[in-house]
Amino acid sequence: MTQPPNQPPNEPPNQPPAGPPAGPPSGGFGAPQDPPPGGFGEPTPPPADPFAKQPPPAGPATGGYGSPPTPPAGGYGSPPPPPPGSYPTPPAPQPNGYGYPQAPQPGYGYPQGAPGQPGYPGQPGMPQQGYGYPTQPMYGAPQPGPAGSGGGGKKFSTQMQIIVAAAVAVVLIIGAAVVYTSTRGDDDKGNQASTSGSTGGSEGKDGEGKGSEGDGLAGGSEKAPGSTKSKVAFQLPQPEVASVTSVKGSWLTDKAYVKSGVNEVVAHDRDKGTKLWSVPVPGEVCGASRHMTKDYKSAILFKEGKPTKEKKYPACNQVGVVDLAVGKLLWSKSVTAATGGDRPVQFNEVTLSGTTVAAGGTSGGAAFNLTSGAELWKPKVGADRCYDMGYGGGEALAVVRKCGSYDSPQLTIQALNPATGAPLSSYQMPAGVEYASIVSTKPLVVAANVGDTAGDGSAISDFFSIDAATGKLTVRISADAEKYAARCGSTDVENCRAAVVGNNRLYLPTEDHDGTSEYGDTNEVVAFDLTTGKLLGGRADAGDRYSLVPLRMDGTNVIAYKKPPYDKGGQIVSIDGETFKQTLLMENPGDEAVRDAETLFSIDHSELLYGEGRFYLSKQLISERRDSQADEKLYLVVGFRTD
Repeated sequence: MTQPPNQPPNEPPNQPPAGPPAGPPSGGFGAPQDPPPGGFGEPTPPPADPFAKQPPPAGPATGGYGSPPTPPAGGYGSPPPPPPGSYPTPPAPQPNGYGYPQAPQPGYGYPQGAPGQPGYPGQPGMPQQGYGYPTQPMYGAPQPGPAGSGGGGKKFSTQMQIIVAAAVAVVLIIGAAVVYTSTRGDDDKGNQASTSGSTGGSEGKDGEGKGSEGDGLAGGSEKAPGSTKSKVAFQLPQPEVASVTSVKGSWLTDKAYVKSGVNEVVAHDRDKGTKLWSVPVPGEVCGASRHMTKDYKSAILFKEGKPTKEKKYPACNQVGVVDLAVGKLLWSKSVTAATGGDRPVQFNEVTLSGTTVAAGGTSGGAAFNLTSGAELWKPKVGADRCYDMGYGGGEALAVVRKCGSYDSPQLTIQALNPATGAPLSSYQMPAGVEYASIVSTKPLVVAANVGDTAGDGSAISDFFSIDAATGKLTVRISADAEKYAARCGSTDVENCRAAVVGNNRLYLPTEDHDGTSEYGDTNEVVAFDLTTGKLLGGRADAGDRYSLVPLRMDGTNVIAYKKPPYDKGGQIVSIDGETFKQTLLMENPGDEAVRDAETLFSIDHSELLYGEGRFYLSKQLISERRDSQADEKLYLVVGFRTD
């Protein structure tokens, strides 16, 4: 993509600010350019391709664009038979390579093949699902514009023109024949699941941020302030450490922003950053639940001690509960494996559901009573070498259980009784799935990389909507690795980002692609019906040079962060879950020093929390300062506020 002369790229380098704010926000590059010739115009049934070029918006970036899109039934590989009257979806493309994590690369759009080839949309007028960082651009060299166009606008390549023509032909021929049924019960409204602790996934009063009830925007509690212009609330410097150190965990209560530090959990005044209290722990905070109770209690993992000459790498084998309202470690303990022996189990993850704390790892797991710390149950270990990889919490409790050999594993997703650990239902994942992540427990939604086909580091090739009561697959949604920008930890069970669930829908961001302006990328947020797998018919557009990242549900609305271009501050918006209309909640300063501090935090590896006009970005891992960083300002947390 062409960059403006003598200007930095669309995303600035991760450099901290050199000093205080330099002045007012700098300007952009002028009015958006004309849309490419042959643009689609207003979407008509069936839904318009959300990846197609769109005309520049006529109003401010906070406006919405129509009503939601919906995913095709079926999924990757050999999907279950489509419902009567549906049109069969061809298999999703299979990207080459795999690995996690990988450094993000600029998106180039949404490559699609010709009819009958991998990557061609399975539904007329709608894209295949997917996510990833494509390695080759979709668009070829700029094509000459029509006479009198004056250049300036982006042009379709010959390949793109062929694709568009083919898609239109399919719409005309079979569009009317594609019939879907969509059902959604009232009980599903407002079902929420967090994307990850790092992206502030809130679950009403039981999650980070604030609750889903209230009198704010329609469908949610977050209110648009009188002025959406924010200011820096505080900046916490990064502590000096001698090696890579975990500082996982952040929560937002009614009075404090709570963040894990070096061998401690610390509460800060939400607006000033001053320390309110500190809870010391023996070692690094090596894990933290994204969920918290209505009275602000949450679970953490920490190491058994600090590094010594005799033990350089203490084990992460302690689990405990912190009262985030008063600053007290209510209890902490370790457990031995169910197979016997006296060595404490090493934990990888911890979660919370109701009054049950569940911690899991490859060497075993256990569940505890939230209040007393009493051990409730341990996962059963059978002759088939099964173990609980990890748990998903929130409104319900689910587990990813792995059995079999290393070369031939078999994963099972189980809904559990939190009090006893007894399976309520079981769903066996397809062969070839080595790891799976729980996106939501109610409704139960799982992401997986089937056969290592997602080669972009996202760990997602498919989403599975599962009936938690029966263990039957409701729908499998194929995720093209070059189209949708959600991602999960390859081994972490409850560490998905930018994928949020509510309204019986899965909301996903598309990959970045060319916008209508000459410089900079953009993207959209789309939705899939979790009963039919259908891609719904609307979308929320980020606007030129911005990129939308869903953070969490707020009632029936989606709270999203707009990652900014290099010369602007970021934004927080509330997206109506039905109409996709956007309401601006916050716009951060565009001063160079402030925006440098904001963009210092990688979206994929940081924790983002928003609630009640306050937005916080924080790190999960910190390391020793390099020589090249001697004079740089490094931050653990940067907070913004609008009031």
